[in-house]
Amino acid sequence: MKFRWSLAPSQPLLAGQLASKLKVSPLLAQCLLNRGFSESAAAENFLAPRLKNLADPFLLPDMDKAVERLFRARAQDKSLVIFGDYDVDGITSTALLVEVLRPLGWRVDFYLPNRLEEGYGLSADGAENCLKKFVGETSGNSNSKTLLLAVDCGSTAVETIRTLRERGVEVIVLDHHQVSDPAPDAAALVNPQLNGNFCELCSVGLAFKLAHAVLKHGRETNLPGAAEFDLKPLLDLVALGAIADLVPLSGENRILVSAGLRQLNQSQRPGIVALKQAAQTRDKIGTYDVGFQLAPRLNAAGRLETAEGALHLLLAKNLEEAAPLAKNLDGQNRERQKIEKSIVEQVIATLRAKFNPQSDFVIVEGQLLWHIGVVGIVASRVLQEFYRPTIIIGGENGEMRGSGRSIAGFDLAAALRECDGLLVRHGGHAMAAGLSILPEKIDLLREKLNNLARRVLKADDLQPSLRLDAEVGLDEMGLQTLAELEKMKPCGQGNPTAQFCARNLSHARPLQRIGAEKRHVKMWVNDGGTTREAVWWNGGGASLPVGKFDLAFQPQLNQFNGACAIQLRILDWQPAA
Repeated sequence: MKFRWSLAPSQPLLAGQLASKLKVSPLLAQCLLNRGFSESAAAENFLAPRLKNLADPFLLPDMDKAVERLFRARAQDKSLVIFGDYDVDGITSTALLVEVLRPLGWRVDFYLPNRLEEGYGLSADGAENCLKKFVGETSGNSNSKTLLLAVDCGSTAVETIRTLRERGVEVIVLDHHQVSDPAPDAAALVNPQLNGNFCELCSVGLAFKLAHAVLKHGRETNLPGAAEFDLKPLLDLVALGAIADLVPLSGENRILVSAGLRQLNQSQRPGIVALKQAAQTRDKIGTYDVGFQLAPRLNAAGRLETAEGALHLLLAKNLEEAAPLAKNLDGQNRERQKIEKSIVEQVIATLRAKFNPQSDFVIVEGQLLWHIGVVGIVASRVLQEFYRPTIIIGGENGEMRGSGRSIAGFDLAAALRECDGLLVRHGGHAMAAGLSILPEKIDLLREKLNNLARRVLKADDLQPSLRLDAEVGLDEMGLQTLAELEKMKPCGQGNPTAQFCARNLSHARPLQRIGAEKRHVKMWVNDGGTTREAVWWNGGGASLPVGKFDLAFQPQLNQFNGACAIQLRILDWQPAA
C-alpha cells in the first residue's frame, strides 16, 4: 500500500529557540514542535515525565461519590464485586483494584464476563450470572449486602443498572467508553468523557486514579494501612493495560506508562516473570514488546474461553502457580493465531473479488461460525489491507456479534448510533466498537454505514497518511541523534516514533533480498555524501526503487556481534522529483 506523505512544515526559527532553551538539537526540537510542544516548560515535562505531575484524581467526574460509596460499603461490611472485562485493559484494571482494596480491608470478589456466552460489557446475562455466583438469590432485596463496581464497561448499560438498582444492588461505573444518552443511573459514573478531564486515560489508568483517590481519602481518615501503601509497584499493570488499549501516550498516560515500563522491566510479580518467559521477550522491553508479545497472550484467554486465566496469572503469588498459567495462555494464543489467520484469508479473498475502492467506503463482512473472539483482530488486519473502516461479524444461529475498527475522520461509535434501529446493541469509541446484530440486517448495516461514510470521508481520507517529522540529510542520522531521539520514548498511539525523509538518493551498491523466503530487502543508500544501510521488512514483494528516489524511514540502532550501527527502517519510497 502506497502512502500519502505528510511532511511537517519546517520551523527553523522556533526549533532553534526551543533547542537553545532545552539544550537539545534543532532536529529533536522540530519533532517536539510537530507534537504540539512550543513552550519549553511543557516540552521539558514531556521529555522528563514525573509521577509528581499527576493531577488530583478528584478532578474526575463522580470520583468523590465513588470513593464515598466505597468507604460506606467497607463500614457496612458489604461485599464488593468488581465486574471487569475480558480484554487486557479490563483484566489489568480488575487486578489492580483487587490488589489495592483487599489489603485495605474491603471484602472483594471479581467477575469477568464470558465473551462467547454473555457478550460485551455489563450485559443482562453477565450481571445475572455474577449475582448468582456471589449473592445467590437475585430477586428484589433492598438490603443487599453487595456493591458492584463495573470496570471498563457500564457506560451504556442503562437497563442492566436500572434492574440491579431495583434489586437493591448499587453500581459504581469506572469506564472510559462513550456514555449513552440518557446515561445509566449509577451510584457514581466515573468517566472522563463527561467533563473532558483525562480523556486520554483507559480504564486501568482510571483504576489507578481511583486507587490514588481511595488512598488519599484513607490517609485523611486514618484508614489502617493507607499511610504506608505504595502504588508504584502496581504501575506494571497500568503499562500493560494502557499500551494494549492503544490509548494516546500523552498527558497522564505518558507519565503512567513511562513509570510503568520501568516497573515492568524490574517487576518481580510472578505472573509478569512467567509471561515474559513464555513470550521469550528481550531483557529490556518497551511498548512494542507489550503490544505484540505480552498483551496478545493475556488477550488470548478471553478471546477463546474465559479471561479468568489471565487474571489469575497477574494475581499469582509465586512462580509455581504462575508458570503453568502463562504456558496455557501461550498455547491459547497460538490457537487464536490459527483461527484468526483462517478468517483473515477468507475475508481478504472475498473482498479482492468484489471490492471497489471508488464506492466501498466501509467494509462490513459477516459469516456464521466465524469465531467472535477474534473478529476484532480480523477487522484490524482487513483495515490494514484495504484502509477502510471495517466491521467483521461472526457467531452462530440467531444473534451475531461483530467488532469494528476505524480510520481517522470516521467516528465508528457515532456511526453505529445512527444505525441503532438495525442493531440489537452496540458501544465503543471513535476508532473501535462492538455490536450485536441479527444476520438478516447485515446487508442493511453495510449500506447505511457506507452512506454515512460517503458524507464525511474525502478521497484523501481513504489513503493512509505517512507522517514525517523532517527532511534530513543522511549525515544527520548518527548515533548521537538516535540517542537523543530516545528521549521521546515511550512512543506509540498519540506520540509516534520519529520518522524522516531523505531526497535524491541512489543505491551505493546492489540491493539484496534477505530472509528465508527472500521477503525482506536490504539496501545501501547514498545522498551524494553519506551512505547508510536500510532495511525494508516484508518489502520483497513490492516495487523497488531504481535511479534517483526519495525514502521515508525510521532510524534505528542495529546491534550485531557486539557492534552498533545506524540502520534505516524503510517505510515507503517514491521517485525523486
